[in-house]
Formats: sequence, C-alpha cells, structure tokens
Amino acid sequence: MIHINSSGVKIAVNEYNRECSQRCGVDTVLLLHGWPLSHLIFEYQINLLVELGYHVVGVDFRGFGASDSPAFGYDYNQMAYDVHNVIKALGLSKIALAGFSMGGAVALRYMRLFKGLRVKKLILLAAAAPRFTKSETFPYGIDGRDVDAMIEKANNDRPELCRNFVDEKLFAQQHSRSVKSWFTGIAQSASGIGTIKAAVSLRDEDGRDDLKCINVPVYIIRGEKDTVVPVSVTDFQHRNIKGSTLFSLKNSAHGIIYDELENFNNFFVKSLVN
Repeated sequence: MIHINSSGVKIAVNEYNRECSQRCGVDTVLLLHGWPLSHLIFEYQINLLVELGYHVVGVDFRGFGASDSPAFGYDYNQMAYDVHNVIKALGLSKIALAGFSMGGAVALRYMRLFKGLRVKKLILLAAAAPRFTKSETFPYGIDGRDVDAMIEKANNDRPELCRNFVDEKLFAQQHSRSVKSWFTGIAQSASGIGTIKAAVSLRDEDGRDDLKCINVPVYIIRGEKDTVVPVSVTDFQHRNIKGSTLFSLKNSAHGIIYDELENFNNFFVKSLVN
C-alpha cells in the first residue's frame, strides 16, 4: 500500500501486478468502492484479475479504509479529483474504471470532469447514479428520509448502522456469519466523518449531466433484488448512456460483488474482454 497526496489528503492506494503491466502492457483495472466500505470488498475480484494478468489498483476514498479522514471534500467533484490525482501519480493508462455503488457515481463524475482521460471502458456495479434518492424530477432511487435516518444512526451508533447495512441491505443469498462479519468490519473501518459526510453527498448529489459525457463503452452490472439501488435506477442508466450493455444477476441484492460470486465474476471479466 502507498499513499498519494491529493489536495493535502493522503489517499490509500493498493497496487497488484504492476510489474506485469509494465512488461506486458495489459489494461489496468481501477476499482472504486462504495459507501461505507473500502477497496477490500474487491478481494475476490482482485485475486481473479491478477490471475488473468491484469494490473489492478484499489483506491480507498478519503474518509474510508486506510486513507486520511479530513473534515471536508466528500462531494463527488473532490472525490473524482482524488481519483484523477491517483491516475496521474501512478501514470496509469488504458484503464477499465469500475465503480461500485457510490464509487460508480464518482466514476461517472470523473468521466465528465476529465473527459474520460486515460479510461478505455467504464463498468458500473450497482452504481448509485445519477441520483441515489428520489426528487420531484427523478422518481427513482430511495427516499431521502431513509438516508437521513442512516445519518442519524451514524451520529449515535455507527457500529450498529454498519451491522444493519450488511445484515439487511447487502445480500439476498445466505452467507456465513464470518462473511457478514468481514463486510461489517470493513464498514466499521471507515471514519465517522467520512461515513456521515459521504452519506450527505449520496442523498444530495445529482449526476444526470454526467451520463451525457461518456465517450467509452459502458457495462452495467446490477442485482435484480437490490433495494439500495433499485432496478429503476439502473434502467435509467441504461436508457441514458448511449450504447451501454446491461448484465443482471437475478438472485443478487446490492452486494453483487459477492452475492452470486461466480456469476458476477463472469460478467465482470466479460465486461473487460468485450
């Protein structure tokens, strides 16, 4: 793990297989996690991608994982700038940019702000975009009051918020207590500040303009039992991103990266090689 300075904040970055990238020129897969997690959620994708010869980079957003936790900068613009600074510092090119949940929204904002610089394809994984919550002009997503309740819970019992999120929202399939404890531990590793302020961004940000700025192939992977990012949201993505390809996991909830692990990994690799 290394730390990269972004606007005075240390962003934790984990690289895998960089020597293969330099020798073989294979694509880099840049992984952006969701709220309130870290890059560690991608363990079973990283293992596979390294085996397949990809250079893999996992980023922890500010306030999450091993990154610094400043009191500011949890809007999508700043987080997209953080991603840009990582790409510049590592000299990445031919990137497959993959964002899960909030990470998908930040990936889309990166595509707009930086005109898709160095990105070869975009993979949206249960992406909380273009909006996470409903509005008068966006009748999809979840009720903003539900996010208010999560913010309130984070203010007085964040460990319980993390446990509830994993136990009640992340999975549709039965998984071992150990797996759920692992995901809960990742969520609890976030800072309180990052958990709360990123949740505010999830509630309030509107990325509809981001969808108009995509200039690379886009692959959307979703879970049909997802109640965090409902299928109505990913349907909107698919309709409004020209030429996008949609893959659905019939028996997965929001945690598509693990709920049907083998099926998800098959779709993910297909997105990379198509």
